[in-house]
Amino acid sequence: MTLDIRTILDAVESHALASGFFQAVNGHEPKSAPQNGLTAAVWVEQIGPARGGSGLSSTSTRLALFVRLYTSMLQEPEDAIDPDLMTALDALMAAYSGDFTLGGLVRDVDLLGTYGDPLGARAGYLTTSGAEYRVMTITLPLIVNDLWEQVA
Repeated sequence: MTLDIRTILDAVESHALASGFFQAVNGHEPKSAPQNGLTAAVWVEQIGPARGGSGLSSTSTRLALFVRLYTSMLQEPEDAIDPDLMTALDALMAAYSGDFTLGGLVRDVDLLGTYGDPLGARAGYLTTSGAEYRVMTITLPLIVNDLWEQVA
């Protein structure tokens, strides 16, 4: 079996687009400053065996994606920055919990961290192209069944 990463990334991007919260959704970590409003970006963070989740003939994997939400630090009112980010974040977390297999593309979203860090998000700040952004970075752990064949 091969990893259908393009289709998996497209599915994650589609959740963000379907939420209606984002002006743009990128399938990569942006090199230039995001545009106005909320922006999301999706990219691969890590891949490796899902320890305890594989059989004797093939290796299931834990594919972790980053989904980063960006918004400018210069917008007004400042008190709305975090609540707006959290509202969009909440919609995505609900989407990942509700579409547990991304439409059958993966075994599951590792919500509770059976095979590593669970679904979660971390707040932070980022400077890109001289502009400052408030960000929330989601770690989206996906378990992919029987990806690599084990041969003796």
